[in-house]
Amino acid sequence: MVKEKGITKLKHQARRYSIKEGVFSSAKISFGDRFIHPFAIAINTSNPLVALLTSISGLLGPLSQLISAQKFEKFSRKKVIMFSVLLESLMWLPFIVIAILFSKGIITSLLPILLLFSFSIYIIMVNASHPHWFSWMGDLVDEKYRGRWFSKRNLLVGVTAVILSIFASIFLDYFKKIDLAMIGFVILFSLALISRLISWFIFKKQYEPKFKFKKENYFSFWQFLKQAPKNNFGKFVIFRASYAFAGSMAGAVWAIYLLRYLEFNYFTYMIILISEIVFSLLLIGLWGKIADKYGNYKVLIITTLILPIIPILWVLHPSPIYLIFVPALIGGVAWGGFALATGNFIYDNVGKQKRSLAVSYYTMLWGIGVFVGAGISALLIKYLPTWIFEPIITIFIISSIARMIAVAWWVPKLKEVRKTKKLNSKKLKKTILKEIKPSLIEEAHQISSLGHYLKE
Repeated sequence: MVKEKGITKLKHQARRYSIKEGVFSSAKISFGDRFIHPFAIAINTSNPLVALLTSISGLLGPLSQLISAQKFEKFSRKKVIMFSVLLESLMWLPFIVIAILFSKGIITSLLPILLLFSFSIYIIMVNASHPHWFSWMGDLVDEKYRGRWFSKRNLLVGVTAVILSIFASIFLDYFKKIDLAMIGFVILFSLALISRLISWFIFKKQYEPKFKFKKENYFSFWQFLKQAPKNNFGKFVIFRASYAFAGSMAGAVWAIYLLRYLEFNYFTYMIILISEIVFSLLLIGLWGKIADKYGNYKVLIITTLILPIIPILWVLHPSPIYLIFVPALIGGVAWGGFALATGNFIYDNVGKQKRSLAVSYYTMLWGIGVFVGAGISALLIKYLPTWIFEPIITIFIISSIARMIAVAWWVPKLKEVRKTKKLNSKKLKKTILKEIKPSLIEEAHQISSLGHYLKE
């Protein structure tokens, strides 16, 4: 009993550390990841090559996870995460060097290729830790309140991202105005490096429950593929892969659309980007409650009725106000629920022992979808004729249609595995009206506690 209480206390402390780590990880993304595509455009990278950044990440990231997941027998989850996060931090150094070389006019024609190469290694390092982190968090968060806890973590991480992304975009626009854009990128990428190193120190303190991988729970990637169409989780993985294919077609050219096609500055670009995050955070607590009460599959159904139309909404009007309050608002609310539901759907359908392998195989197929979708997008933007629409507009329309097909074919084939309450439109409306205000108040309270987490 005493030992049980001790472990419960350690898990509680570990969850608090995880929120703090997530905040600094979010800082790394806000200062670094979100500016990779703008950085590529700033150093005169061609449109197809910019699209390839998304394509490459879709292939190499999942491959890295697949290889990393095989290390469960040899190394603890914590050791793998510590090693990969450290290398991930140091991979910001090549980006800093590229920015300095471009500012000095040294080998500028080769820098886009060097960026693609450096980004490829960075993506490998980022993804190597994911199966281990996913498995680790599954042992720390109880099933009963998983939806609510992850919605809380996502909220605090998202708020950090919003604040820091706004700061970073204003900062970068100022440096661009005084013809020192590359110095601005150097400073932001340096902050990304420092933020990830802080995450590394937090992981060092975090408790890891004992976990021993049993060989009888191993199943190969080919065995998984063979069984995928026959079981619920396998069908879900195929759906996510096909949806990733459809989504990455538009995602690969999104930065090009805003920065080159619509000619927005970094601040406007970032405001549009983070407005979607803000809107997703507003109802993340409500989505968590709906998921815990009625099941993740119900949330999946609701959100996938909305998401396929978003790419078309993006191209209907170029006004930043329209982009923020129509596609970003609608898409943000839907994406928040979709991301929460898909993550928890994996926990519901896969046992503890098989979780790490299942996640790596899931990510592998998802990544193939991203790789192929973004790769096709890179070709289309170069070779599509301009008879009716600009190639980039046509890509958004194709992406939307492909999403509709993926949802219509696969989502009806999925099912909820947990015992949950039945949900109809009347109950959904009642739940939203009843829970929306308490959820917003709760989220405001959680945001106000952000400083408390960081002080600990």
